[in-house]
Amino acid sequence: MAKLNLLLLLVLVVCALGLVTSQHRARKLFTELERAQARARELDVEFGKLQLEASTWGLHARVEKVATGTLAMRTPDARRVRVVSREAAP
Repeated sequence: MAKLNLLLLLVLVVCALGLVTSQHRARKLFTELERAQARARELDVEFGKLQLEASTWGLHARVEKVATGTLAMRTPDARRVRVVSREAAP
């Protein structure tokens, strides 16, 4: 009978250690999940800011301002412009 009690105590201790280990691992994984979700939210905010910045940089008025001001470009004279259609090209 003592051997059976000792065996049951050993099984109980092993099960208790397994439970503690699995709870610790679950808490650790939950913490990692929270960090990953927070990082995902930060990246979403940054992505939105970058999209806004990209749309600002590509605005027609800004491109025209940089072309005329910084690059000294100008609209060509209408007499020098030729429109080529696809049918005319070989």
